[in-house]
Amino acid sequence: MARINLLPWRAELRALKQKEFVTYMAFAAVVGILVMYAFHVFMEGKISTQDSRNKFVETEIVKVELKIKEIDKLETQRRELKKRMDLIQRLQHSRPEVVHLFDALPRTIPDGIYLTSIVRNGNLMTIQGKAESNTRISAFMRNIDKSEWLGKPDLSDIQADEKSPIPSHAFTVTVILNIPEITEEK
Repeated sequence: MARINLLPWRAELRALKQKEFVTYMAFAAVVGILVMYAFHVFMEGKISTQDSRNKFVETEIVKVELKIKEIDKLETQRRELKKRMDLIQRLQHSRPEVVHLFDALPRTIPDGIYLTSIVRNGNLMTIQGKAESNTRISAFMRNIDKSEWLGKPDLSDIQADEKSPIPSHAFTVTVILNIPEITEEK
């Protein structure tokens, strides 16, 4: 006898194919979820690595900023020390000036002149005094012109003192000091 299959084989084949399709879709979904999870873990690792790098860079920046502040402080101290050294050098250089001035001043004063005040302001020196006559004041100014340490006398005031029993003239002379400049060695 011949076998005739009267069963709905197409419906069974369709059901089998649909079952395979659902199985493949479930497998693809599971693989997709695994790939997404692996990608997520990979990216989290990259982000955490970058975060640790950023933190390292930030701590190094803080260290460098502290070093910069320290360098600025040291630079300020260096400038202050340089100023002090320059001041000490100028003072050391100007130390013999007073000796030279006190040596040169009496050499310029002729007989008959008496000094009452000497005021120094930088390179200017104001001399006040009394003289027996105008010729003595002229001689005093000529002597200042000839002096190595004193120069350019300027007679700004002269007054005759008529109350004094001895004839005298009060005068004020401004003198520019001839002080050699400091040469800086570098």
